[in-house]
Amino acid sequence: MVFTRRRLSIPYIIFVLGFVILPLLVVLYYAFTNGQGQLTVENFQGFFTNGKTMGTLFYSLVIAAVTTFFCLLLAYPTAYILARGNFSRNGVWMILIVTPMWINFTLRITAIKEILSLLEGNLAMYPFFNTILCMVYDFLPFMILPIYTAILKLDDALPEAAADLGAKKTQVFMKVMLPLSMPGIVSGITMVFLPAMTNYVVLDMVYNSTYIMGSLIGSYFYAYDWHNGSMISMVLLIIIFVISWFTGKLSDDAENQRGGAV
Repeated sequence: MVFTRRRLSIPYIIFVLGFVILPLLVVLYYAFTNGQGQLTVENFQGFFTNGKTMGTLFYSLVIAAVTTFFCLLLAYPTAYILARGNFSRNGVWMILIVTPMWINFTLRITAIKEILSLLEGNLAMYPFFNTILCMVYDFLPFMILPIYTAILKLDDALPEAAADLGAKKTQVFMKVMLPLSMPGIVSGITMVFLPAMTNYVVLDMVYNSTYIMGSLIGSYFYAYDWHNGSMISMVLLIIIFVISWFTGKLSDDAENQRGGAV
């Protein structure tokens, strides 16, 4: 048997059909039907006209945005120093930062929860702060790694050329380094923002009783309401698609700018 590209792609096609396309079709069916199996858009109308569900969506966006902001605020200087600093073993420092990603997620959150319990006494007193802190702690390596990789790939001659042309250090950073590292920033934002919208496990572990999108979906499925659960999954899927498209466009623009700069 000759292994052509078409034959080698058969396992991948089967996997995509069985584990991506078919489940998505099931979600679509339940999202646009009611309990009697009739086609309807009332599920979506109920979501966008219900103050509680819209409040959950807004709160999820706030959680994700604040988490992403602080991750970026901490990650960029860290990645920049590691990539451009004169360290003898940059790779070792990077491994030490990424190593927490290899530890079980719930174990890491449990550890920081115990520390917060000692400092605060009652975790329910500061639910939003504790949630953001644990989210940042969990997702920070996902922001550092792509930014570090993007900065590390930059040609050392570019900032040197900008300095030779009379640019100050601040101008070199703002006009050269920051725009050229934008693909790493966009990738990091995508890797942090989207999971932070649905990661309700952190909220449960730090006693934050407020729902986010992930917990709202779970509550419907726990109640065997597959129609509303699937509908909210579709809303979240559309939001993720829009954000991914927007960040992908930013990444493409940054790549074009990088090519022009080079």
